[in-house]
Amino acid sequence: MHEIGIANSILDAVRSEAARYPQARPRRISVRIGELAAIDPDALAFCFTALTRDTGLESLKLVIERCPRRHRCPACCAEFDVAGYDFRCPQCGAENTEFLSGDQLELASMEVEEDEPGTA
Repeated sequence: MHEIGIANSILDAVRSEAARYPQARPRRISVRIGELAAIDPDALAFCFTALTRDTGLESLKLVIERCPRRHRCPACCAEFDVAGYDFRCPQCGAENTEFLSGDQLELASMEVEEDEPGTA
């Protein structure tokens, strides 16, 4: 299960970014996972929860966006999601389409909450 290593890498990135802004607390981290990335989103969420338990990050929410496989048709320039293994262009029927995306794993965003400065 390589999802635990991925979850750990996500948390390393969160900690690194949080260290740059000590007045802010991470609240939500969003990742994009392509359907060809060979990552089980449910397993990733489980590992993330396990790794954040009893840490300062247990309230951090992981949001996973699943991204479909996308192709582009060089004949008519249409971009489309691939359904099953049908790579033909839905507009013109061309069979030689180009892969665009669907294998990504990327940190999309991190939301933080800033602490209010104390008043004395």
